Amino acid sequence: MKKILLYISLAISAYLIYVVISLALLPPVSALADKKFNTTIQVKDWQGEFHPFVVGPKNRYWTPSGRIPAEMKWAVILAEDANFYKHEGFDVKAIKNAIKYDLEKRSLKRGASTITQQTAKNLFLSREKTITRKVKEIYLAYRMEQELTKGRIIEFYLNVVELGPMVYGIGHGARYYFGKSPSELTPRECAFLAAMLPGPRLAYNPYKNLGKVLKRSDMILRLLRQRGVLAEGEYQAALAQSPNVGRMQQKVDAVISVPPTFAAPSSARQEPSEMPLEDDQEMKEPTEQDEAPQPSEAVPNNPNESQTDNK
Repeated sequence: MKKILLYISLAISAYLIYVVISLALLPPVSALADKKFNTTIQVKDWQGEFHPFVVGPKNRYWTPSGRIPAEMKWAVILAEDANFYKHEGFDVKAIKNAIKYDLEKRSLKRGASTITQQTAKNLFLSREKTITRKVKEIYLAYRMEQELTKGRIIEFYLNVVELGPMVYGIGHGARYYFGKSPSELTPRECAFLAAMLPGPRLAYNPYKNLGKVLKRSDMILRLLRQRGVLAEGEYQAALAQSPNVGRMQQKVDAVISVPPTFAAPSSARQEPSEMPLEDDQEMKEPTEQDEAPQPSEAVPNNPNESQTDNK
């Protein structure tokens, strides 16, 4: 029995040493504060293949914080991480609930990741579901909260999130679905894109489950109204609006309308290309840089409004 306990202790000690070394070898996050920062990460398409993806101003779809509507930022925050302006990178209560759930289900399905953790994972880590990766994620998120403003973190998050088949970031998503720049998105369209985030490939894929996406976007609009981001008139107008997903339907129709080509085995096969996106529309100059989205002043209880970017 003593030998077994000794082996267990040695195994735990070895693992802890491995974790400490792994954390020490993680890349620095201070460079992310530079507005000119660019890096290349690997993203996966819907066939499971990896592709290089540029994060930063060199990406043609990169959208600075000042050009992202406040409704878009708040839609994501209220739907994905309501305590974003209160935590230091990770939510202890949410992690405890996730651990309890995973132990009961004997799985690693619930991650309880904050927006900061998701950003850290997207920028620096793999998608493997292991305890070690989760520890790295939490550590990086904590460091990011010390080095970056909340506005900068949400800027990175919204420029990297997956919103469709090889559609990453709000800049590409706004043009892919609505044919416009992010600054031109309506509250309904903001809520629509935010509604897709839990599962754009399947559960909240608008190609397959448009009704489900719309229903969740209604819920997000209700949250925006409750927190004062939208006035009552704006809320009712958004509810009455049907998202113009014509461009999405055009893409589907274009693929369906192309008859299959049957060629001899020796012939080169050509796949129908995706409809080209329209040229980027000119975006208005931002009035604020790297600031937290501001709800209507008529409704109180903004989440730590005065502490938004004072990290």
